[in-house]
Amino acid sequence: MNNYLIGTDPELFLKKDGILQSAYGLIQGDKQNPFKVKDGAVQVDGMALEFNTDPTNECDVFVHNIASVMAQLKAMVPEYEFFIEPTAQFGKKFIDEQPEEAKEMGCDPDYNAYTGKQNPTPDGNTSFRTGAGHLHIGWTEGEDINDPDHIYECMEVVKQLDAFLGFPAMLFDKDTKRRSMYGKAGAFRPKPYGVEYRTLSNSWLKDPKLQAWVFSNAQLAVDKLVAGKVFYNKWSFKHHINEGQDDEDTRYMCEDCNIPLPPEVEVNIPHTPKVTVIGTPTSFPGNGHWGSTL
Repeated sequence: MNNYLIGTDPELFLKKDGILQSAYGLIQGDKQNPFKVKDGAVQVDGMALEFNTDPTNECDVFVHNIASVMAQLKAMVPEYEFFIEPTAQFGKKFIDEQPEEAKEMGCDPDYNAYTGKQNPTPDGNTSFRTGAGHLHIGWTEGEDINDPDHIYECMEVVKQLDAFLGFPAMLFDKDTKRRSMYGKAGAFRPKPYGVEYRTLSNSWLKDPKLQAWVFSNAQLAVDKLVAGKVFYNKWSFKHHINEGQDDEDTRYMCEDCNIPLPPEVEVNIPHTPKVTVIGTPTSFPGNGHWGSTL
């Protein structure tokens, strides 16, 4: 039950002399052929840089891998500064002047864990680009990504991650522009090794304490799910991720479910939230498959 692994593939932007710059063509590696480095890999993703970390089941290693790969990535672009924000406002004219490959947004479609349907393709005809902080949870290998049983497991993991990560992350991630295109509640892609959770932005990448919180809460979410405790149906986490939520209510709802808050916001809120309870934690309605695969 403890053999699942966690990795990440965040995106970040570049500035030079305080001005946003396109990362297109600056380093080796692309989506088809990431450039391998120690503890992970790097690549260009449109106008952003992207890196991925080797998966692990240890929090300290997860944080170390992020720092290691980011340091190597920074050495590849010494004249530039990292700009780690969910939204980078380049300006429409600047984006229109970029090569077609640089203007491409996304590749494979992602899906909604609450409906099972494909999410709408984002409109790239904008003045900004967005930076994600996706998590990858691996508990198997060689799965058919179209297999209904595998997709079901992915959806259950993702909804649980919404409760433990997507929802409480709103306490430090106040960007709403990215959510208008990417990062709605339940966004995911099934993978042969498990699932890619696509709701989080890159905002948690800014601080090692937040990185550790993301790993620990992801691990806790999966552990609870394996133990038969489903939390996503106690509060309407999906609605609040998509529509916004008062910070006090967010803290209250997390504390009510014993969901650890992000660093710097662990306070008790002695009030009753203005939200609706839609259920209580229930057992995972699986077929026993989790116990043997996670």
